[in-house]
Amino acid sequence: MKNSLYVLLAIGLVILSWGGYGTLLRVAGDKMGHSAFIPFMFVGLAYFLVGVLAASAWLWWRGEPGSWTVGGIFWSTFAGVVTAVGALGVNLALANGGSPIYVMPLVFGGAPVVNTFLSMWMSKTYKEAGALFYAGLILVIAGAAAVLVFNPAGRTPPAGGHVEEVTFASKLLVLAFVAMTAICWGAYGPLLHKGQMKMLNSRMRPFICVGLAYAAVALVVLGLEFVVVDHGALTLSGAMWSLAGGVAGALGSLGIILAFTFGGKPVYVMPLIFGGAPVVNTLISVATASTLREMSGIQWGFFYAGLIVVVAGAVTVLLFAPKGKPHAAPAAEPTPKPAAEPAKA
Repeated sequence: MKNSLYVLLAIGLVILSWGGYGTLLRVAGDKMGHSAFIPFMFVGLAYFLVGVLAASAWLWWRGEPGSWTVGGIFWSTFAGVVTAVGALGVNLALANGGSPIYVMPLVFGGAPVVNTFLSMWMSKTYKEAGALFYAGLILVIAGAAAVLVFNPAGRTPPAGGHVEEVTFASKLLVLAFVAMTAICWGAYGPLLHKGQMKMLNSRMRPFICVGLAYAAVALVVLGLEFVVVDHGALTLSGAMWSLAGGVAGALGSLGIILAFTFGGKPVYVMPLIFGGAPVVNTLISVATASTLREMSGIQWGFFYAGLIVVVAGAVTVLLFAPKGKPHAAPAAEPTPKPAAEPAKA
């Protein structure tokens, strides 16, 4: 019972952290002139503080089972690079006119589909997918289409009150970055799980690798800032909001590891997360973006219907994905018979 409570608390931590992630980055981008690269550098700094320094201190203070291995470091770091590139995709989507009210639900709807297909490919269970699995996939696609058609495209007005118009080309660019994030974040779970297994179920060691990978990608982005023209500007308030977004993302990543550590199973942990985070994201986005209130009732109806269908489809995909047959227990080795004693003369 105690472990079940810890699992629910860990799931709640992920839902709240990831549910607010998009809005925190959108506010940071607005305060930095809709920059994509500058906020991400502070997200990388936050991951370094939480995922490297804090996790290393915990590992040194409390210790834990597991060990450092070459394979575990490789796969955990690879998982960190993948999720960092996905986070950059969110920044780019928001910087090009996307709103967290539809960017994040589309990401949360697409990521579990990618995650499931990758897991099926890695476990060779794709031939076992049934009708309900593909029905969930169709729901995700149909809901995503409704969200894209009826989404509120306006941004939160800046200080001057002028709202930039989002062009059709920008919408396509936003969709491309959303797809990039969904693919990267969908691959994160299987890659991190593989790294964790190779570290003998360690919790903090893979998390430290993820934090280091985020910091490394942030340094690369810092280099791009001097090459690619980014019309943003560094501000103190934008830096604080970016750090808050990075801490939220890091705590969400840690929450998933903790949920599994306390005995949670992917069959209900991930559906709860991917179902709850978009709801929290939508509530926060509606409460903070005044331009969304200008939508008509019919547009709101179709938009919310699309969100519900995306979430329902993602949960269906996760629940009815092929689980594969459990591995058979290794056969017990036969007990060697004692050697016969030589006959006495």
